[in-house]
Amino acid sequence: QVQVVESGGGLVQPGGSLRLSCAASGSIFSINAMGWYRQASGKQRELVAAITSDSRTNYADSVKGRFTISGDNAKNTVYLQMNSLKPEDTAVYYCNAKLNFRNYWGQGTQVTVSS
Repeated sequence: QVQVVESGGGLVQPGGSLRLSCAASGSIFSINAMGWYRQASGKQRELVAAITSDSRTNYADSVKGRFTISGDNAKNTVYLQMNSLKPEDTAVYYCNAKLNFRNYWGQGTQVTVSS
């Protein structure tokens, strides 16, 4: 019954901002880590940002300084604030949650950066 659901994707102009949300639900007894991956067309899925249960964060070099990941354990939710968006950020963004020591993936949300 555990699942994760992303929201907040959309179409934005270069330089714009989006905030993605990922909410986990179900029988969760342990939140180990949550993060965001993205997959552009024709590319492999890559890690964008992650946060651990002790609030350690990790960012891809390509987004460092522009994106910020944060979490709310009480809501079982992780956020990705995306600023100064570039066309190269266009991808399907997937939430990954390590819950109960197992990985769960969201369905993905499309982010398109274009003028």
